[in-house]
Amino acid sequence: MMKQHFRAYRFPPLSQFIAAGQRAEDGDGQWQASVAEGFEQGRRDGYDAGLARGHQDGYDSGHDEGSARGREAGRNETLLTLDRLARPVDAILRNLRKVRADYRAAQRKEVVDLVAKVARQVIRAELALQPVQLLALVDETLASMPPTREDIDVYLNPEELKRIGELDPKRAKRWNLLADARLDAGECRIRAGDNEVDAGCHQRLAACMEQVSTHLQLAAEHADQEGAP
Repeated sequence: MMKQHFRAYRFPPLSQFIAAGQRAEDGDGQWQASVAEGFEQGRRDGYDAGLARGHQDGYDSGHDEGSARGREAGRNETLLTLDRLARPVDAILRNLRKVRADYRAAQRKEVVDLVAKVARQVIRAELALQPVQLLALVDETLASMPPTREDIDVYLNPEELKRIGELDPKRAKRWNLLADARLDAGECRIRAGDNEVDAGCHQRLAACMEQVSTHLQLAAEHADQEGAP
């Protein structure tokens, strides 16, 4: 029978296992500490990033809003400034238009006065040569009046009445010609019953000159409209 030999086994010291356990526990603690530190660092980084992003968004929003308000305020201020500057210019333009209108009105009046003056001279010369033409005005005036059976009285300047009686006595007898020293040469008044009208040259000339003045004024207004921008 063979003899068996046994060797005694030595267990490692218990302190080794205790140290290993402590190292494992220390590793777990370090890992947890690392995780906690990483979480805290991530939180801080996220906070800092969010704060920076918030600042940037706030700056961008504030910048855009401030720029819009600044542009609006600048626009309003510019409009107010232009309005203040335009007021005296507008006043000057109004004065210039008034001066131009007054000047043109004066020109029209001068033209009308000149035409009237020439017309009166022509009428005076014509009546001096043929005073009986006043009777044609009487005929024309009576034709525009209502018919009447009353006597027709024609008032004339005394000098013209005398010459008409000398130049055309037959025609002068058609009406009752009467002298009126208050009438100028070329003037004539007709009375038929209760109706009395002015049939003289001056009254007709005044109506004609009024038409001329109106025509000139309309022509000036038309020219202003064509020249307006």
